[in-house]
Amino acid sequence: MVRNRNSWSLLVAAFCLCHDGSTMKLPPPCDSSIYCTGELLHQVQMAKLFNDDKHFVDMKLKINPDVVLEAFQNLTATSPPRLTKEQLKLFVQTYFDSPGQEFEKWTPGDWGDQDSYWIIKGLLLSEMSETAKGMIENFLYLIQRFEFIPNGGRVYYERRSQPPFLVLMMDSYIKVTNDRAFLRQNIDLLDKEYDFWMKNRTVLVIAGGKTHLVNRYIVEAAGPRPESYSKDVDLAKSLTEAARGDLWLELKTGAESGWDFSSRWFIDSNGENNGTLKDTKTTYILPVDLNSVLCRNERVLAMFHRELGNSLKAQYYEEALKSRKAAVRDIFWDETQGIWFDYNLMRNHSNTAFYASNLAPLWAECFTEQEPGETAEMVIHYLEEQQLLWYSNGIPTSLVASGEQWDYPNAWPPLQQIIIEGLAKSNSETVRSIAIQQAQKWIQANWAVYQKHQSMFEKYDVSGDGKPGGGGEYDVQVGFGWTNGVALELLDQYGAHLTSGVTVQTCLSLLAVLPVGFLLSHF
Repeated sequence: MVRNRNSWSLLVAAFCLCHDGSTMKLPPPCDSSIYCTGELLHQVQMAKLFNDDKHFVDMKLKINPDVVLEAFQNLTATSPPRLTKEQLKLFVQTYFDSPGQEFEKWTPGDWGDQDSYWIIKGLLLSEMSETAKGMIENFLYLIQRFEFIPNGGRVYYERRSQPPFLVLMMDSYIKVTNDRAFLRQNIDLLDKEYDFWMKNRTVLVIAGGKTHLVNRYIVEAAGPRPESYSKDVDLAKSLTEAARGDLWLELKTGAESGWDFSSRWFIDSNGENNGTLKDTKTTYILPVDLNSVLCRNERVLAMFHRELGNSLKAQYYEEALKSRKAAVRDIFWDETQGIWFDYNLMRNHSNTAFYASNLAPLWAECFTEQEPGETAEMVIHYLEEQQLLWYSNGIPTSLVASGEQWDYPNAWPPLQQIIIEGLAKSNSETVRSIAIQQAQKWIQANWAVYQKHQSMFEKYDVSGDGKPGGGGEYDVQVGFGWTNGVALELLDQYGAHLTSGVTVQTCLSLLAVLPVGFLLSHF
């Protein structure tokens, strides 16, 4: 690296960070008086009719919402305002269908016998390019309608994005299909998503005399998360009204990041990276991985526009990429430790705890260096110092055992792929060999769990002899789209180097050893 970030102090100009409900009126998560705000939502969710709050807000209305609201108002007018659990059960059964009733069964036309970025990569490797294109078209429709891709396909996600991976999905699709007509047709929508993030999710940071525009997550919507309503209300029970509003905003913001939840977002009363879920302050953290994803977006968008003959737009993104690299260097890079860290806006310093996301700039190639390979070698030294390469089942998400799912001992497939791909890009043969070792560990861990459970899982436990991950707000999910996508990609890239941990046929790649069901049965 060409600069030492410890040689100057950082001054942060954090504009629009104030979101105290007493000074700023925020809209609800969406405009629905059934699914996002109002007495009906509150009573049903606080009665805890279902094991998971998401169950109710995923239920389809049987009739017009105005009729349902009028019926509820009539019921509460003739009964005590607080209905009994039995009354609420009957009301819900009368006016709502079970979750999933709105979906139609569908089999992809290119099915051969899911988050989305890694699913699409897996589909492309499975020669299901039409299905991948269909997914991208769905996302493009959402961009056209909302200017961003909501956190999920439900009305209560209307003001909450998911991380900006659409440009990278398109890049993966174009590399396989060379469908330039599809790219030309939709390039404006790719620009539109990027513009959303630069207009609505930025903060100015002054470092070393330079002003950098960098990105963060923030969901400016009031109230508890509809899909976790009772949990959020219970968590904030002891807080003042203003503090409750702030916590609920921070929880929604943590959900927007995809890391829901993690000690990564905790800031205690002293402003340090510590605490519990009640100390979540996601808006005060500048995430190194979000800025890395956008860095990669800028490189790809510049390439797209250059290929399409849009030279002015290409130059715009090339300048944005140059600025992003400088920001990542000045704000996130720690020369002494040889790694990037998230930045704490509350105390104006780095969060120096390990999170797997720290390695994202290596994957995004969002750095400059004087000697090829020197950055990756510094990162390897950091991983060795933290004893992170010792784990036999992959690299943990963090070293903090908080009980949250984006912490120790869980390892998530997308993070493993980001780490492995970043290391594999190095000019250093030593670093590239470590990438292969990590791919070997991850595939063997997947295989060991699959042998026991005949399933793939969304996350895995790095401790012990192989088991699914745990913790957080819900049971570990079986499937799982991004797990399958990452496994397929690692097998495609490293199959000639990987060996099965369950046979002596070390000359065979896992592409030959593993059954088809291991890879595709749960797509």
